[in-house]
Amino acid sequence: MVNKYDPFHEMERLFNSTMRQASTPVLPMDLYRQGDKFIALLEMPGVDPETIDIDVEDRTLTVRAERHSVEGDDLEWLTHERPTGTFARQLSVGYGVALDKIEAEYDNGLLTLTIPVAEEAKPRKIAVKSSSTKKSIDHE
Repeated sequence: MVNKYDPFHEMERLFNSTMRQASTPVLPMDLYRQGDKFIALLEMPGVDPETIDIDVEDRTLTVRAERHSVEGDDLEWLTHERPTGTFARQLSVGYGVALDKIEAEYDNGLLTLTIPVAEEAKPRKIAVKSSSTKKSIDHE
C-alpha cells in the first residue's frame, strides 16, 4: 500500500489545536488534496484584491491582505463588528510541493491557492530489469 505524502499534515494539526483556543479565527482556511495538487481556500470577504500579497520564503508561504473601514465625518457607528486592518496567514510547507508553480485566484471574497505536488514527490513505478540470460550446456 502506498501512503500519500502530505506536507501539510503537521501544520494543520497545530493550526486546528491553536484555533480551538482562539475566539475568532483570522483568514479561515480549508485545505485539501485533489489528485496531484493541494488546494487552500482562504476567506477574505471585503478585501481589496490589490492589497493581497503572497510570498514564499524558506518553505513558508505568507498571505497578507488589508480590509479598510468605512470612513466619513458624518458617520455615527451603531455597531462596528467587522475587523479591519492587515490580516496575515502563514503556512509551513514541506519539500513535497512545487513552490515555483503555485497559482492564486481571488473571487467573491475567497482566495484559492493551488499548490502542485513536486514531480519528485509523486509516486511512480520502477521498472524491473532482468539480467537472466539463457545458458546452454553442451554435452559431449
